[in-house]
Amino acid sequence: MLIKDLLTDAESGMEKAIENLMREYSTLKAGRANPALLDKILVDFYGTPTPVNQTANISCPEPRLIVIQPWDKKNISAIEKAIMKSDLGITPMSDGNVIRLTVPQLTEERRRELVKLCGKRSEEAKVAVRNQRRDLNDNIKALEKAKDVSEDDSKKGLDDAQKLTDKLIKRIDEIFQKKEAEIMEV
Repeated sequence: MLIKDLLTDAESGMEKAIENLMREYSTLKAGRANPALLDKILVDFYGTPTPVNQTANISCPEPRLIVIQPWDKKNISAIEKAIMKSDLGITPMSDGNVIRLTVPQLTEERRRELVKLCGKRSEEAKVAVRNQRRDLNDNIKALEKAKDVSEDDSKKGLDDAQKLTDKLIKRIDEIFQKKEAEIMEV
């Protein structure tokens, strides 16, 4: 039962690495509007740095347009400043009531840079998964050394750890390929 618990804990940690990768991918712009592009932007909201999505309604009425409607119209200039300071590379347009962000088409060069960045992020996720496997293997070997589990159970546990790792790394590769296709799509 001990090895099963260790496997469950390790799988949970590995899943978190994949969730983190998905979150990272959602903040990369791929030539289409996505409210997640604004997730890392903080606005000075009455003296407190606050995420944009906690100060306004954000919608995407068109594939390349993000509309930000602040709950308090006084915050329009603060939101505009925060967007200008960010690394988003989009100039906000305001009419006094809402802010519009037009997401530009990506150049071929920028698409290739984004694919490289996605590859780097997926590699980081794979490293996190492999680190979980290493810790799991160490724990299984420690149980065997302490005579808490038999040698056969230990071997089966190590095999299960490798199978789990292979399965999740394959999933990371699939996620990366899907994101790469999305970015390279014109």
